[in-house]
Amino acid sequence: MISTDTGPGSATVPPHARLRDALWDAVQARDEQAAGRVVFGALDDGVGAEAVLLDVIAPVQRRVGVEWAADRISVAQEHVATAIHDRVIAALAHRAPAPAAPEPGRAGTVTVACVDGEWHALPARILAEVLRGRGYAVDFLGAQVPTAHLIAHLHKTGPDVLALSSSIPTRLPGAHTAVTAVQAIGVPVIAGGAAFGPDGRYARLLGADAWAPDARAAADILDRGLPRPAPGTAHQPVDDLPHLTDQEYTLLSRSKGQLVKNTLAGLEERLPAMRTYTEPQRERTAEDLAHIVDFLATALYTDDVRLFTGFLDWTGEILEARGVPATVLLPGLDLLGGELKDFPRALRFLSRGRAALAARGTRSTIPGPGTPA
Repeated sequence: MISTDTGPGSATVPPHARLRDALWDAVQARDEQAAGRVVFGALDDGVGAEAVLLDVIAPVQRRVGVEWAADRISVAQEHVATAIHDRVIAALAHRAPAPAAPEPGRAGTVTVACVDGEWHALPARILAEVLRGRGYAVDFLGAQVPTAHLIAHLHKTGPDVLALSSSIPTRLPGAHTAVTAVQAIGVPVIAGGAAFGPDGRYARLLGADAWAPDARAAADILDRGLPRPAPGTAHQPVDDLPHLTDQEYTLLSRSKGQLVKNTLAGLEERLPAMRTYTEPQRERTAEDLAHIVDFLATALYTDDVRLFTGFLDWTGEILEARGVPATVLLPGLDLLGGELKDFPRALRFLSRGRAALAARGTRSTIPGPGTPA
């Protein structure tokens, strides 16, 4: 067990903070057994399973992301920590006390799934276990669920609610397709995850029935009940987002491959040093350009330039943490502007993106070591 008494002065440190520190040490050491001892010891000491999930494991996982962004741990270390958390949560599900039956009048069955193309399944997994702990019958479908297969599954199982998770904003168009399709068969959708914005703005924009900032809030919303969509509410994405009629999103998305290819060629012409790049360096540059195009397309889809400028700002932080100035992104934005000269919304967004990078200065938004995520 993990004692909540660490000696003189320990009363000034919240018990959950000590558990988080112990779990962080375990995942940093790649020690799954030690991580299990932290989690199961907390259960044995009387900490509830929901608190362990949301006040211990989830904050440590967020810290993993912050440490990677700040270049203090590698991608491989991030993957190891995530895998350890996933396995510990699976074991915890069989160690926690059996949940009570759901109260009459509230949703009893919930399907939890990630949007098509979304590989970050841990937030959805945590939600599924929180809901099980509150007495819900939960069908957890995991990562990367194609919408057509999701609809077929919901037809077969008939849940009361779909909880839809996404961490990556570029999956929002797919999330919109899923929301409209699921509502068309009479199942309400509660959305959650970083992709939907810190205030749920994109969940509302895409017409989700509810949004929650975290698993505890999602469970509270479902405890209060979520009504089914009214008959005849079937609609198309363009009904929610009439700006899509200008076709900029569609045309840009379809030409993504050629845009990246042309921009990469333009960079080689403008920056002679790129001609000496190794094949892996060229591939990484092409991947970076593809991410820029993806976020620009998604910003066009939502008609929200903040989605694009926020991505560039975050990318600038990542680059600077690795000793690369954020201004290396500017030539690519300039070349994309030349390729998209007939796309007025895209040109406005690119202009705002360049301004956001120019305004960065020495500002830093990545928390320092040990700062809570």
